Amino acid sequence: QVFTFNKVEISVEGRVQPSIKVKNGARMSIICHADISKNADFRLKHNFTIFKDGKLVFMTVSDKEDAHYEIPVAKSSHTGDYECTVKAGGKLGFSTSVYVWVAGMTKPILTADRREVLEGEVVKLRCELPEEVPPLEFFFRKIKTNSAPKEKRVPEQTQNFSEVEFYVEEGDNILQFDCFGKRQVRSGWESSPDSNRTLVTVKPFIKPTLITKPSSNVTEGDEIEFECSTVVAQIRNIEIIFQKSRTILNSVRDKTLLKYSTVATQEDSGEYLCKVEQGAVSKTTKLNVFVSELFPKPMLSASMTKLDESKKLTLSCSINGFQGANFSIVRKSSSGDILLKNSEVFEIKVTVNDTGSYTCKAEVKGIVKESKPVRINVYAPVSKPTLSVVSGSPEVVLGKPLQLICHSVMGTPPITFTFYKGDEIKNSVTNDTYATFLDEDIGLNDNGGYKCDARNNHSSGVKTSNILNVTVIVPIRDASLGSVPYGEVEAGSDTAFLCSVKEGSWPIDFKFFKKTDHEVLLHEVREYSDRTIWHKKTMKRKDTGTYYCMASNRASVNVRSRPITISVILAAWQKGVIAAFVLTAMAGAGAVALWWFLRKKKKGNEWLPSLCLGTNALQFNLHFEKLPRQPSDGNFYSGSGYIEDNENHMKSTDESKGPDLESAEVDYTEVEVSTLDPHR
Repeated sequence: QVFTFNKVEISVEGRVQPSIKVKNGARMSIICHADISKNADFRLKHNFTIFKDGKLVFMTVSDKEDAHYEIPVAKSSHTGDYECTVKAGGKLGFSTSVYVWVAGMTKPILTADRREVLEGEVVKLRCELPEEVPPLEFFFRKIKTNSAPKEKRVPEQTQNFSEVEFYVEEGDNILQFDCFGKRQVRSGWESSPDSNRTLVTVKPFIKPTLITKPSSNVTEGDEIEFECSTVVAQIRNIEIIFQKSRTILNSVRDKTLLKYSTVATQEDSGEYLCKVEQGAVSKTTKLNVFVSELFPKPMLSASMTKLDESKKLTLSCSINGFQGANFSIVRKSSSGDILLKNSEVFEIKVTVNDTGSYTCKAEVKGIVKESKPVRINVYAPVSKPTLSVVSGSPEVVLGKPLQLICHSVMGTPPITFTFYKGDEIKNSVTNDTYATFLDEDIGLNDNGGYKCDARNNHSSGVKTSNILNVTVIVPIRDASLGSVPYGEVEAGSDTAFLCSVKEGSWPIDFKFFKKTDHEVLLHEVREYSDRTIWHKKTMKRKDTGTYYCMASNRASVNVRSRPITISVILAAWQKGVIAAFVLTAMAGAGAVALWWFLRKKKKGNEWLPSLCLGTNALQFNLHFEKLPRQPSDGNFYSGSGYIEDNENHMKSTDESKGPDLESAEVDYTEVEVSTLDPHR
């Protein structure tokens, strides 16, 4: 038995197409057909399986080549991709997929939790698509007469219904609600028909009433009463609020009447508002009230507003064109008003502590009015100011700024401080107890001194500080180093090092260093001069090297000289010893050579007369003239040379050089050679 699958195909109602549209609610039949060729007429069992969107929806076994999947009523949930497989005799055949679109959605069902509501309450709606499958989108609409519908969209991913709430707003009367649904298909969005319409009736509450007793026009001191009331269908969740401008004066809950009373003052004139709230809905009523003035505000006058301590101050309180008020004079304080006297007039001998604000109060028929405050300032004289440098020391480095502070221990602020440099005014500052001045124009000849004065509103006038003299520190400039001798120094001799500066304030700290693997401090000294000399005793060969000096003063700037090189050479007597040793050796060698030469010649020329050699001895008197050494001229030399100015200051120059010690001649002396021993 031989067979083969020619093809497997799937169709809807006998139509074989990639995409088929079916009307919602119609009958739908999906057919899976297997086209098979056989070598003989034999029965073959077929296993048919139909899938929708990859999920198994139908399965059957038949010896026929067709299988029918019947759907009596097509719904939108049947939309999807269908395909089938056929298995027979161990062989398997597949169909291509076909997209089935069940067009149209079922009509949704809308329900409301209540049919009658109050203004400010909430209506809860439920919209359901019973035959649809999620994901879906629901649209709810609130429909009012002569108004555009309000719509709310709610997506649902896991259920075929949705719920939403609508607030009943002020002015709502008869409301209608409906809904519809949408789903996404391959060609776009598909909408359902509109649901049934649900009618909801709204019970409003009446706008509140606001009245005043006895009337809305009253005089200061009269009692005024406000009444705010409303009529509602349901008293639950009702709140009445009474306010003036933005200030809430009174409120009640779950009541229909509010009362508020007060003694009228002129400040009570204005607009009042009664507001009734229920849920999200509110209604308001406004009323204007005018309060006539019973008497004007009092006035406080002072004999003086600025005065010296121990002077007399008189405060008077009055009302223009009105008699019969009760007066009191008070002093304002952060902790409350301080009553000074229940009278129209108050007198006091003032001290500094009496500085402050004062008012007077007037009372008529329980109405109290207060005057505008009057500021009284009492002044103590300033003390003699002190002037000092902020850094503490009365000195400044040339080119650096100088900050001064002027301070008065006593005196009522504000105090005006004036700074002088010599007789010139440099700055004026008003402050409480002190002021500062920054002088950025410091010159070398600023010797006029500084002073400051202080004054306030006291009649005593100006107080002036002592004169402050400030020392100007000139920084060190151009340090140089020289030595005597210069360049080469005999071992065992002394060397003088001279370190000098071109300018700088005294005292000056001089330091001498030798360069090695690390800096070695050899000598340091403080001089009240622009130079110093350091004598180094007994120079040794290890003292050969590079030297420099460093100078500093109170300007705290270290200035370093150029380095000089010192070479320590052998002394003259050391050279003489070496020369004597060499000459002695040379004389001995010469005598031996002469003896050998004469002996040899005697054997070959016996006719020569004998040489006069004394008694078999050869004597040499060798005399060498001793040359005098050039004396030292005692001058100072530096690595860069120096010159002498009119003030006998030494300064370095690059052209000068030290004495040429290498050109000096070696000292000589007489050498006497002893008689030669012929046996040696």
